[in-house]
Amino acid sequence: MYNTANEIIEVCKEKNCHIYDLVLVEEMKNSKKSDAEIYAQLIEIINVMEASAIENLEKSNTTNFGMTDGFSKMFFDYQKEKEPLVGKFLVRTMARAFSTAEVNDQMGKIVAAPTAGSAGIMPATIVSAKEKYGFDDETVAKGLLTSIAIGQIIAKYATFAGAEGGCQAECGSASAMAASALVTMAGGTPEQALHAASITLVNVLGLVCDPIAGLVKYPCTFRNASGVMNAFISADMALAGITSIVPFDEVAQAMGEVGRSLHESLRETGIGGLAGTKTGQRIREEFLGKNK
Repeated sequence: MYNTANEIIEVCKEKNCHIYDLVLVEEMKNSKKSDAEIYAQLIEIINVMEASAIENLEKSNTTNFGMTDGFSKMFFDYQKEKEPLVGKFLVRTMARAFSTAEVNDQMGKIVAAPTAGSAGIMPATIVSAKEKYGFDDETVAKGLLTSIAIGQIIAKYATFAGAEGGCQAECGSASAMAASALVTMAGGTPEQALHAASITLVNVLGLVCDPIAGLVKYPCTFRNASGVMNAFISADMALAGITSIVPFDEVAQAMGEVGRSLHESLRETGIGGLAGTKTGQRIREEFLGKNK
């Protein structure tokens, strides 16, 4: 894949194509599969994402420490009964992010895009966009292909691992990928998809990874929900013509540098941040005691 945002934009202009076209060609070359086979695989992924995003909307799960119990159903019920401050659509979207996070808690089937800790963001984005705009699977698949390019640049210059780069690398990366997918599905340009990804990462630069007891539950679940919001607002900014003065590849490099500078207690060790609070330490001690 290409190394910089400018390279991608120039090639897309030269070939009169979109980012998803470039990714598709590369995937065909690497996998030795046809475009039809690749699209069929993408639709399988979409189906898993959709299933996880709706599984817990109508039921409540329970966990040992009550960190994420029933948030999906609670939020979904809330928008049915009242007019939320941010509107029904966005609350439904966040409820879907909670749903996949809860499915993950239950060891259910999810798509880690790009990680399990951030797995609620892409599914909630896809299901909600399909609901609102009636996108078909091919349009969504093109969005996913675009998000792959965003992920490749992040992988080149930074990381997806909270243990290496904080939650900016997990929920931040997932949100950037989702924002680029949204722009693509909405008919935006390659430049707009890259700007949306840039804006998304800028919004969470420096976000630490501090899960209580080292479990991918709290605060991960909340960051999945807010990550979806980040993706939608960043996509809207880009589609409106708002740009990021720093190109996406440079934003990814900055994220990598910030991640490396974070203290180890703020990188998925379950020691600092929220994990280091009195409540966080109490839960950690109880969890470790129960699992000795």
